[in-house]
Amino acid sequence: MTIAPLPDAADLLARRARLLGPAYRVLYEEPLHPVRGEGVWLVEANGRRILDVYNNVPSVGHCHPRVVEALARQAAILNTHTRYLHETVLDYAERLLALFPAELSQVMFTCTGSEANDLAVRVARTVTGNEGFIVTANAYHGVTAALAEMSPSLGLGVGRHVRTVPAPDSYRVPAAEIGARFQADVEAAIASLAEAGIKPAALLFDTVFASDGLFVDPAGFVTGAVQAVRGAGGLFIADEVQAGLARMGSHMWGFERHALVPDLVTLGKPMGDGHPIAAMIARPALLEEFGRRSRYFNTFGGNPVSAAVGLAVLDVVRDEELLGNARRVGAHLLAGLEGLKSLHESVGDVRGAGLYAGIEMVSDRPSRTAAPKLASLVVNGLRREGVLVGLCGAQGQGLKIRPPLPFSTTDADHFLERLDEVLAKLPA
Repeated sequence: MTIAPLPDAADLLARRARLLGPAYRVLYEEPLHPVRGEGVWLVEANGRRILDVYNNVPSVGHCHPRVVEALARQAAILNTHTRYLHETVLDYAERLLALFPAELSQVMFTCTGSEANDLAVRVARTVTGNEGFIVTANAYHGVTAALAEMSPSLGLGVGRHVRTVPAPDSYRVPAAEIGARFQADVEAAIASLAEAGIKPAALLFDTVFASDGLFVDPAGFVTGAVQAVRGAGGLFIADEVQAGLARMGSHMWGFERHALVPDLVTLGKPMGDGHPIAAMIARPALLEEFGRRSRYFNTFGGNPVSAAVGLAVLDVVRDEELLGNARRVGAHLLAGLEGLKSLHESVGDVRGAGLYAGIEMVSDRPSRTAAPKLASLVVNGLRREGVLVGLCGAQGQGLKIRPPLPFSTTDADHFLERLDEVLAKLPA
């Protein structure tokens, strides 16, 4: 039997550009070509194993057999939409809602986090009668036209009804001042909207401020800002697409670290372990008002196959104790990163919670000068060493460390060893 040669990366890139156009981007100077995944590992076309320390989409591990089996089983029986009755959809809704505070007792299903955030925007506008939104300065909330105007990280600018506030930067702002400063910034944004004759519909932020650089401490620092927007007639929308579903280790959802209950919560990527399923969780009074004034239908959102997948993911999180694993392994990982900080002057700050960590790269530690070029060198150096991480922060100066939840201490040690080697090779 003749074995076909592996496609050349340059040929694949040229074909991709010809067929998909110029708007897409690839990660890494040496693009990745995975052909298989298992647990926390990807396998490239040439057979090389790559440790995944970046992707939260395969939340319970690439191609988890229980998730694959649930998908195949339900796909072989029936797949329809939410205008019909189906027990699995309701079973999933009950299981999911049981993970939230009692005040958040209804769910609407979508396919992506972008759709969930778009729906939350619609609900906020409908029930408040207001148009204004407040987001952080380098936020990312989705790909729809409405959300692109609320995602300054895309570089497209924001809509006239949107105001941005600085992210609560725990590296450059004293811990005792972060909450008050974030509240003051939100109050200033509310005032700016008022000057334009606009009232706030919602304060919308990712509960770990991942795109802004990953800021999680001190716990409770967002409370004043949330109170401010509610006092002005707006809602608080917690974007849990990156922080949610056991990643924090201490809590199932990022907002819980701050001991408050949002008005709306949006979920996405991790819910389906790679299958496209997302949701908006809501206080029922909001959906009662929204349902009176509006209709909503999503052809694929909340279909029986997606519900079966979602249930399987929740089963794995529970049965494999992945919340506890995120807490234990996350503590080990953060301790190891702190150790590397003591060895390498280019590491300015280490921060995170559970299995979500960030490293701020600097060119000068005393002045805390961001070093995006060094961060890029580290990311691409790790890729060459067979480890995947990403970038975050307004200048791309932070390393985004966000592995699948089954990540072990052995995996963490492997990553830390490779990171140490790459940091040691950086230019002085």
